[in-house]
Amino acid sequence: MGFSMQPYGIQSMLKEGHKHLSGLDEAVLKNIDACKQLSTITRTSLGPDGMNKMVINHLDKLFVTNDAATIVNELEVQHPAAKILVLAAKAQQEEIGDGANLTISFAGEVLQNAEELIRTGLHPSEIISGYTKAINKTIEILEELVEKGSENMDVRNKEQVVTRMKAAVASKQHGQEDILCSLIADACIQVCPKNPANFDVDNVRVSKLVGGGLHNCTIVRGMVLKGDALGSIKRMEKAKVAVFASGVDTSATETKGTVLIHTAEQLEKYAKTEEAKVEELIKAVVDSGAKVIVSGGAVGEMALHFCERYKLMVLKISSKFELRRFCRTTGTSALLKLSQPKPDDLGFIDSVSVEEIGGSRVTVVRSEEGGNKVATVVLRGSTDSILDDLERAVDDGVNTYKAMCRDSRTVPGAAATEIELARRLKEFSFKETGLDQYAIAKFAESFEMVPRTLAENAGLNPMDIISKLYEEHASGNTKVGIDLGGGDSEDSVCKDVSTLNIWDLYVTKFFALKYAADAACTVLRVDQIIMAKPAGGPGRREQPAGMDED
Repeated sequence: MGFSMQPYGIQSMLKEGHKHLSGLDEAVLKNIDACKQLSTITRTSLGPDGMNKMVINHLDKLFVTNDAATIVNELEVQHPAAKILVLAAKAQQEEIGDGANLTISFAGEVLQNAEELIRTGLHPSEIISGYTKAINKTIEILEELVEKGSENMDVRNKEQVVTRMKAAVASKQHGQEDILCSLIADACIQVCPKNPANFDVDNVRVSKLVGGGLHNCTIVRGMVLKGDALGSIKRMEKAKVAVFASGVDTSATETKGTVLIHTAEQLEKYAKTEEAKVEELIKAVVDSGAKVIVSGGAVGEMALHFCERYKLMVLKISSKFELRRFCRTTGTSALLKLSQPKPDDLGFIDSVSVEEIGGSRVTVVRSEEGGNKVATVVLRGSTDSILDDLERAVDDGVNTYKAMCRDSRTVPGAAATEIELARRLKEFSFKETGLDQYAIAKFAESFEMVPRTLAENAGLNPMDIISKLYEEHASGNTKVGIDLGGGDSEDSVCKDVSTLNIWDLYVTKFFALKYAADAACTVLRVDQIIMAKPAGGPGRREQPAGMDED
């Protein structure tokens, strides 16, 4: 018989196959290392000159993007500590819709500095208390850096909207932000409700059509549906619409029945009654004044024939979410079965027409007068991945619009805010006594990550630029930031951002820094990792990629 060792200590308590890591080296520094790796990935995509990443997910779908939220969503991050950063980025994406990259990169930088402090002998809890003081102070300073007069803003004034949106869009699509911002601002202002705080992001739709270029992008008040109209009637002006959710066809009866037919005449009559029934239903719709029928399901041959005879235009929208949006655009109530609609159930369209854009046929539904509920940005580009990236830029722009409807305060962009925060926090750390001061000083240093990364991504010398920025800020020019298009010498790169009109939204910065500091403190608080043996059996089914959340 073999001599077997009896497990002792923690092994005897847990099932075999578990992992247990504890102590500074195994747990804390390993966690920090994983988070640093994640932030190294996203960091090079920060700012307008950020590089693109090519991510291929588990379903072989290709993403070419510099949008941090997309990158971390598609990388299946396995490490539990790095997952905390991913969750912080997702929270930022859901709260504001922009600034996920800042969250991850900043958290990674803060943790890297924490690692240096731990190696010099500070205890993680001292670092955490220092970081907590630092983030509270940062938020106080951020309040002071808000641009005077930016809190009252007219969300329907295109110029004011574009200045606040430009930074968010430029970081995704550098060089094309002017075209895109004007499109996005137009679309958002059109669908903005009377009380701007109720602005719904879902009301700005994006339709991607391959072909053409950015200058062909247009904006439609209404919807753009992929696909053709079913009958031969391809356009209608100022028409009433009826929407049938379940399809336009004769329905089978609820009960089963058998019909005995003895002669050919009876068979003919039987067929005729079916025709007459369908005709009666279609005629009922025509009598109600509707000229366009929209079906959520299949349209029967016979029903289509009578629609043609009565000059009705027939559209089919198979996605129920699209159908709901269509109802919202036109102000229609969807009916369950084919029957005569009441006048209240009908919607109104200014024009609906089938147009050919770049080889694909689309149905454009315009409703200009009826309340303007939905606007669609039609994006054109040469490849699918370019279109996807443009869509993300539009998404960021629309989310920024929503954020500015709630809080329109701005702070100087282009790393001016970060350098000022770093400078003021450094001063604050000198006044602190106790070991917290080292943590606060390191937290202040972490802000240098933003100008350093912006400069590195643009191929400039970061050390010269940071020292130049500090020099300018120390002499009282608190709005000096990096102008990446300025040239190569430090003097032409460091400029006052208020003259260049580069502003960031205060809420974006506020939440990004807050979430980053929270995530970093959470990672630092962990001192042991205990992992049970992963369960066997078939892997769990994930939601297929590319599916809509809604």
